[in-house]
Amino acid sequence: MATPSFPALRHPGFRGYFAFSALAMMADSVEHVISYWIMFQKFHSPALGGFAMLSHWLPFLFFSVWSGALADRFDPRRIIQIGMALFMIASLAWGLFFLMGNIQIWHAAAILVIHGFAGVFWGPASQLLIHDIVGGGPDLHSAVRLNAIGRWLGLLAGPAAGAAIMFAFGPTWGILINVLFYLPLVLWCWKAPYGPKFRKERAPARPLRGLADIVQTLRDVSGHRIVASMCLLSAGAGIFIGTGYQAQMPEFAQDLGHGDPGVAYSALLGADAGGALVGGLLLEARGLLPPNPRAAFVLAMLWAGALAGFAASQAYAVSLALLFAAGFLELSFNAMAQTLVQLHAPAAVRGRVIGLYSMASLGMRAFSGVTIGFAGSVIGIHWSLGLSAAALLGLTFGLLAFTSKGTP
Repeated sequence: MATPSFPALRHPGFRGYFAFSALAMMADSVEHVISYWIMFQKFHSPALGGFAMLSHWLPFLFFSVWSGALADRFDPRRIIQIGMALFMIASLAWGLFFLMGNIQIWHAAAILVIHGFAGVFWGPASQLLIHDIVGGGPDLHSAVRLNAIGRWLGLLAGPAAGAAIMFAFGPTWGILINVLFYLPLVLWCWKAPYGPKFRKERAPARPLRGLADIVQTLRDVSGHRIVASMCLLSAGAGIFIGTGYQAQMPEFAQDLGHGDPGVAYSALLGADAGGALVGGLLLEARGLLPPNPRAAFVLAMLWAGALAGFAASQAYAVSLALLFAAGFLELSFNAMAQTLVQLHAPAAVRGRVIGLYSMASLGMRAFSGVTIGFAGSVIGIHWSLGLSAAALLGLTFGLLAFTSKGTP
């Protein structure tokens, strides 16, 4: 029997959630485009740019498990609405400070922190809601993968939409208009028939216990080889590679010496995102790569190999091809790992386990600036990316052996 194309989209509820969450992801990207441009024009501060990256990822590191616990305890739709409200507050704050013309660095830092926490509220609750919409069956992997495709679509559409909005309305009114793009998801979550009271089986929710929650969740996961290995794999990918190489794209483009560095930089970033988007759509259309722990490890190894090849490449065309492949492989193994975690997580603590995975996969990306960026300032970015990819490859081999012991 042939596997259907885009099976998650057969669920009417998921079609609505996918469309509105993709719009919200685009709004997130638009806000980055406009706010980062204004911050650069106003402050010319590399330190503030570094703080922007830390404020984006560190909340995931410290608070993802607690966010997942809230989604376990309360309605994930309401947690998502809190996240959207924080995104809207951040955009409104940027717009008001731009209107008054008196924004200071500490204002910008405070707004960046609000924006970071918005993502933490949205992330784990979003995955838990997807589980409610399509169930824990074969359509879950499609839903997780399509959600990841929506993220990449937002990353691709955001810069173009942000530039168009700035051109048409200016940065101040543009970022205020951007608030409206979050509203459809807020309204959809208001009445969507999903969440705790609509579940057929209700597992008793564990009470919130602060730091003890994180410790207990780690204990819960330690007995599940697949969940533990997927969390460790994603943590390793975040620490060793994460998004650290993307921040170094201007230097990679300049080293490749292909025309104007600005154009080359945009093409390299576009190849990475385009590979993820095209690859994800192809996999969904053909129903390929069902969730399997060994397949997730192989895809992660190939991703590390593609980035190691990119680090060593001296030909621009080869570099573009390797980044396109890297985007495809990154989306594939991340979506598969996320699905395996959700499928194997105990029902009573599924939100906490999803939060733990978010902490591993997203929070650890804050350290990729050290393994690639800081190390690159010492040994060169080509060596730092290549060695980081080799370290991830070694870790993945070890985790594959660890998981295989408990997998028939």
